Amino acid sequence: MSTDYRPSRRGFLSSGIALPAAAAAAGSQLRYGVLGKTGLKVTRLGFGCVTISDPSVIARALDMGINFFDTARKYQGGNSERLLGAALKGRRKEAIVETKSEAPTKDAALKELDASLKELSTDYVDIWLLHAKHKPAELKDELLEAQRIAKQQGKIRFAGVSTHVGLSMIPYLQKLGQTDVILVSYNFSMPPEMGMEKTIESARQAGIGIIAMKTMAGGYRRVQNWNDDASGIEQGDDRAVFIDPRVMMKKQKEPGATAAALRWVLKNRDVDTAIIGIVDVDQLEEDFAAMSAPFTDADQKMLVAQLDRIGPLYCRMCGACTGKCSQGLPVADMLRVLTYADGYGQFPLARESFQELGERAAQARCTDCPVCTIQCPNGVRVAERIRKAQEWLA
Repeated sequence: MSTDYRPSRRGFLSSGIALPAAAAAAGSQLRYGVLGKTGLKVTRLGFGCVTISDPSVIARALDMGINFFDTARKYQGGNSERLLGAALKGRRKEAIVETKSEAPTKDAALKELDASLKELSTDYVDIWLLHAKHKPAELKDELLEAQRIAKQQGKIRFAGVSTHVGLSMIPYLQKLGQTDVILVSYNFSMPPEMGMEKTIESARQAGIGIIAMKTMAGGYRRVQNWNDDASGIEQGDDRAVFIDPRVMMKKQKEPGATAAALRWVLKNRDVDTAIIGIVDVDQLEEDFAAMSAPFTDADQKMLVAQLDRIGPLYCRMCGACTGKCSQGLPVADMLRVLTYADGYGQFPLARESFQELGERAAQARCTDCPVCTIQCPNGVRVAERIRKAQEWLA
């Protein structure tokens, strides 16, 4: 069966309560989803705390009516949970809180949960995820047991899993029958023929709550114009693959691209909420306004252009390259981690995540191969991106 998921320019997008005073001023309305059988009513825009450094932005989100907040032990160098906890002081009942653990054992996971509760200044979290599980073998029985124990102890209300590889992991979790919520990568770069919509629909019909992440397809939304003489980067030039994030972050954000990408995700009613990494009030207000607006033809045209730009850069995690690297490199994971650096500008998170990939990721070199054995069906320049990941992060 063919694994060429590359969409056409025209066809890839075809799939697919009154506010508080501060929000009403923007002329928007809150929209809600219900996380499967959990019954949790969440705003369809979720606040991602991966890059947050100012608790007042979280407080503003609460004032606007946003009620879903996502964090993790490792975000912001371990400070994200503490910042969220500080912002929720005296307002815990207004928020649905989700955090995550990547601990490898039951005892370590339960210890991390206790640390999370302390940092969040709460005695329970609404959703506790086993984080970044991309293969069934990574979802150990003892980790599932840790979630059951945490539920029995009243430290979590619901259990879930986060994964970047939804096509394989969602059906497995659905069959396993022990997962209340799944946090999964889902964005406009994934064409209908890839099968994500049907996979998500099946899980949602089974009562599993669906939360979308990576909705901006790598965070490259801050690039306004790839044909910028000051950056020395031209469309079609190999240097576009090596774009310097310090240059990228200085460019003006492309008008509407963030909002269009969010609206693309939220037009899928099987997605209960989408988490967006929010840094400041300007981003918060832009994402908030996008939550209630319909997806339009103008959005579609904008995302087609955006897909052209990110095509050589962004890995769709489709699995087509699994096991095909002659050097044994974890290609998809390395491309994903590089995105943290040159897509989102999160170098500490990128370096930490790269180190977790093991020595092989740092030592095996693409230059040792005369020809790359990976031919990405989506057009990602794999060898160039892998070299950049090693140059920046190894």
